[in-house]
Amino acid sequence: MARTSDRYPGVEWIGDTGAFITIDENRCTGCGNCIKVCLGRCFEMEKKLARIKSLAECMECASCWYVCGEEAISFRWPPGGTGYRSDWG
Repeated sequence: MARTSDRYPGVEWIGDTGAFITIDENRCTGCGNCIKVCLGRCFEMEKKLARIKSLAECMECASCWYVCGEEAISFRWPPGGTGYRSDWG
């Protein structure tokens, strides 16, 4: 069954997508760009470094990967294509 969120009407997350985003803490400089662009609020700062809080509401847009100038974030599409689906495409 699909999960929904009151924060994002019209959005469903299908199944468990696993850990498809990772952060290399040796490369992270704590700039916070990933936090600023993440629509799903998946990241937080801990000990001046970004860390993944939860991927439960990830929109799978790869913005976090794109804005990471240090290449600390690895992104790959979730197994099976996607775990995210919306009314808008």
